[in-house]
Amino acid sequence: MVNCILLFVFILLVYLLISASRLQSKNSIHAYFSSSDQDQSQSPTKIEHIVFGIGSSANSWRARREYVKLWWDAQKMRGCVFVERPLPSSQNHTDSYLLPPGTVKSNRPNETSVYRYTWRGGDRNAIRIARCVLETVRLFNTSSEEVRWYVFGDDDTIFIPENLARTLSKYDHTSWYYIGSTSEIYHQNSMFGHDMAFGGGGYALSSSLANVLARNFDSCIERYPHLYGGDSRVYACVLELGVGLSKEPGFHQFDVRGNALGILTSHSTRPLVSLHHMSHIDPIFPNSTTFSAVRHLFSAVELDPLRIFQLSVCYDRWYSWTISVSWGYTVQIDGRHLFLRDVLRAQETFRPWQKSGGLASVYTFNTREIHRDPCQRPVTFYMQHVSSSSHDGTIKSVYKQAYENCTYDPVTSPRKIHEIRVFSRRLDPNIRQLKAPRRQCCDILPTSSTGGNIMEIGLRECKEDELIYIHP
Repeated sequence: MVNCILLFVFILLVYLLISASRLQSKNSIHAYFSSSDQDQSQSPTKIEHIVFGIGSSANSWRARREYVKLWWDAQKMRGCVFVERPLPSSQNHTDSYLLPPGTVKSNRPNETSVYRYTWRGGDRNAIRIARCVLETVRLFNTSSEEVRWYVFGDDDTIFIPENLARTLSKYDHTSWYYIGSTSEIYHQNSMFGHDMAFGGGGYALSSSLANVLARNFDSCIERYPHLYGGDSRVYACVLELGVGLSKEPGFHQFDVRGNALGILTSHSTRPLVSLHHMSHIDPIFPNSTTFSAVRHLFSAVELDPLRIFQLSVCYDRWYSWTISVSWGYTVQIDGRHLFLRDVLRAQETFRPWQKSGGLASVYTFNTREIHRDPCQRPVTFYMQHVSSSSHDGTIKSVYKQAYENCTYDPVTSPRKIHEIRVFSRRLDPNIRQLKAPRRQCCDILPTSSTGGNIMEIGLRECKEDELIYIHP
């Protein structure tokens, strides 16, 4: 009897030990697969959560610092500007407080001379620019203030900070993310990578990824002496960590020249995050310098950043006009009926980055040719000023017609319109709307103008079943 009891106790103990072992194993497996699951109740990402690393040089910083001042907010932002040697005292301007505070750091060539660079005709400064990632993380990963994202760009990258923060707020910074966009030119992507974030348009690394990347970066770039740019090296090392590009079309490399109107007026429904190469295109507003044109654009950005360049299309049934509002930039009236899918094709007002033809002139987006005769093209109205009502928050933007020496029918031609006034409310999408954006609708409003040369337009959310087309 005693032996039976002892045998039963032994079997019971073995069973309990096996059960506990299995439970521990299941918990371990669950912990392994759920290690990346995060609490989704975290607060939204703000500008204060972002650290910027800007690659520059002593020669270029003097001119390009003015562009950085347009978007930099010293009260909210943290970051560094990297140059290869200390700046001369003549560049120590009294307005330096408007720039990244104490950020003109020096990562000298002798710090990168140990790395080989074999791209024929290239610039080994690419190694220095690539290591801005490492240096920025080293400077800020011990900060007492929370860092969720590291964002990198060139000194002529123009960020829209609010839109950047809202775009990044869609992502969990505790997971590994590499976010940016590619070139507009097929040939550029073929050379450097169809899934590489081009550095001029800027790219973002979640802090969790950036910290791991920084620990392995120097050893990684030793394997890539044959690559051209700094962004190529970052891309290669991110790939080695098993991470691919999360593409956001709001980042713009802008590998085009000439008149960029066609690209800007066909912008994605995603928020504008960055612009680049502005000194290589025509001023985006007429009768203006490049810098003053960008500064003028920011007068609209300051009032409604998430709406900038957002395209709404409506129709005048009486005249069969197609009216395209690229908010904060232009309104265009085409004197014929165009389907929305055709309006969204970028007008080829611009030229490719290279002149060699072939794949160098193949774009990565849909385009449409423009008429050789400027008088046969859509009538373009450029933003003059933007204001906000303190009474009800209505934002009014005013657009004036760009002059073209054309003859026209004073009754039926859109050229009879001299001014367009657009009324809207500040765009403030939630996370759900940011993840699945929908284009807004517009209406032609009745106007008190007696001369018939002023048009008023209202922008609003489309109704659930509302379609954007010309109604019979």
